[in-house]
Amino acid sequence: MNRAALPLLCILLLCVVVAACCIGPYPLSPSQILTALGGSGTDAAAAHVLYDIRLPRVLAALLVGAALAAAGSAYQSIFQNPLVSPDILGVSTGAGLGAVFGILLGLPVILIQLLGFGTGIVTVMGVAVLARTLRGGGDTLVLVLSGIVVGALAGAAIGLIKVLADPYEQLPAITFWLLGSLSGIQRGDALATLPAILAGLLPLVLLRWRIGVLATGEDEAKALGIETNRLRATVIGAATLVTASVVSISGVIGWVGLMVPHMARLIVGARFDRLLPASILLGASFMIAVDTLARSAARIEIPLGVLTALIGGPIFVWLLARDRRRFR
Repeated sequence: MNRAALPLLCILLLCVVVAACCIGPYPLSPSQILTALGGSGTDAAAAHVLYDIRLPRVLAALLVGAALAAAGSAYQSIFQNPLVSPDILGVSTGAGLGAVFGILLGLPVILIQLLGFGTGIVTVMGVAVLARTLRGGGDTLVLVLSGIVVGALAGAAIGLIKVLADPYEQLPAITFWLLGSLSGIQRGDALATLPAILAGLLPLVLLRWRIGVLATGEDEAKALGIETNRLRATVIGAATLVTASVVSISGVIGWVGLMVPHMARLIVGARFDRLLPASILLGASFMIAVDTLARSAARIEIPLGVLTALIGGPIFVWLLARDRRRFR
């Protein structure tokens, strides 16, 4: 199953992408999509829907899901903790704080990303320092509680910014953005975040073998000559970069970084060199499917954060009930 898993996940992603391009208020048939991609058709409306609406949004959903799932798998492996994720560690909320502040100041997208990355890295470092300082009981409990505390502080700062924001222009944008949405994605938005996402994913891919060794234990990694502190800092920075980059365009979307790596482990096992690509493919497929459901299930668009919580919560409870030992 492990050998066939990645090719099957690639096929699944391709099928989900095609379905997402077809489904919507203005449905497109596969023949219309092929005609529009070939540039030989005369259906200008179909070409406009495909190139200006569907494809940018599908690409953005693909990047968001892949980035959050990759970050979640990296965090869980580097901290040797199955409960760690970008949202539980407070990284999503911290990056959201910087992005919300950027919206308040009316900054362009690139500066919003930089602010999100800066506050995201400060958040995760604050969680690590607090957990190391308070470590006296179980590591899992201390780390999770530290993330909750730091995330709560970042959430309080976001609440203060919402109070200070213009109630007619900035506040609705901030509120809708915090719920998670890709409705405002333009053709260049996803491409603008692509370099930062690739810059964050590249170290995770290149260091996947070392990360896998570190996941087995710090003593074993040191015995093999791995500088664990430097590796851990690199992975944290890379995972935070991809998280902050996608948060700047999609808002805060929870559960993906926590749930998808566990689903990938059921398919390919716990080896990080297999877990990382499986999480990326599965996370991309999951987010595209959720975004398609968000814009097609009702007459008004459902926020992505709401759907991922409704879907991810029950799935994670099932995973917890299925194998409780991994969460102790």
